[in-house]
Amino acid sequence: MASIFSKIISREIPAHIVAEDDNYLAFLDINPLMDGHCLAIPKQEVDYIYDLDDETLAGLHLFAKKVALGIQQVIPCERIGVSVIGLEVPHAHVHLIPMTAMEDVNFSRPKLKPTQSELSDVADKIKAAIRL
Repeated sequence: MASIFSKIISREIPAHIVAEDDNYLAFLDINPLMDGHCLAIPKQEVDYIYDLDDETLAGLHLFAKKVALGIQQVIPCERIGVSVIGLEVPHAHVHLIPMTAMEDVNFSRPKLKPTQSELSDVADKIKAAIRL
């Protein structure tokens, strides 16, 4: 069965996509820890990030770097926190979270509840700042 991320890749499920190339996709988390919280994923459906072949894993991190630099240009923050947890969805992914304090990347705290309009506005700004 295809993961929810594979359904986003195939456009069966809508998402606020901020970047895409032939092998990777990045989109806003719909329940973000912080405004601008994105997920970067390989288009290849592999559950565990360290089961990716070396080239795909390295490519994912290079793609995530470009997305993170775009986020940092438009979302006020000190850094972009990077987290790989991998238990929520069985599809390798990297969380890119704008942060100014350690608490900003605490996944046990309540998530934000932005509207679709707010997500769309943030996605447009990030997408315009990313240079693939």
